[in-house]
Amino acid sequence: MQLTPVSPAFRLAPCLAALATVLLLSACGGGKTTRPAPPPASTTVWPTVAPNDPQAANAVLMRAIGLVGTPYRYGGNTPESGFDCSGLVAYVYREMLDLKLPRTSRDLAAVQGPKIEPTRLAPGDLVFFGSRGNVSHVGIYVGEGRFVHAPSTGGTVRLDSLGGAYWKDHYTGAKRVLH
Repeated sequence: MQLTPVSPAFRLAPCLAALATVLLLSACGGGKTTRPAPPPASTTVWPTVAPNDPQAANAVLMRAIGLVGTPYRYGGNTPESGFDCSGLVAYVYREMLDLKLPRTSRDLAAVQGPKIEPTRLAPGDLVFFGSRGNVSHVGIYVGEGRFVHAPSTGGTVRLDSLGGAYWKDHYTGAKRVLH
C-alpha cells in the first residue's frame, strides 16, 4: 500500500470550513445590532469655575452655541457671510454685550486682562492656539473642557474639546474678558 502525502492546504480546509461556519452562525445573533464601545472617557478633570458675570457669560454662550453649523469663511464676521475664528468671537461679544474686541486672534491674545490657567477656565473665557509662541486661532470656552470656534476652510462653527489631540498640543493660553 502506498501513501500519498497530503498538502498543508488540504489539511487546513476542514478547519477553515469549521471557522467559517462558526462566524456565519455568530452573525445570525437574532437581529441584535452591535455597537462599538464608546471611546474611553477623558482623564482630564475640568473643574467648574463660575464666571464673574454669569448673566453675560450665559448670553455669550447661548449665542455662540446657536451659531454652530454656520459656514467658515476667512475674514467672515456675520452669520450671513460666515465666520473665521476671530470674526466669530468679535461678533458674539459685540452682539450680546456691546463689547468691541480686536479683530485678529493675535490681537485678542494681547488684550489686557488676566491670563487664565487651564484648570481655572470659566465659561466665556477666550482660549488661544498656535505654535512656537505665535497665536493663530481663538475660541470661546463653554465649560467641561469644550469650546466653540470656527476651525477652517470647508468647515463650520463647531464645539470641540480642549483635550483633542490637535487642540491639546497647540493650546497657548486663555484670557478672561468678562470682568
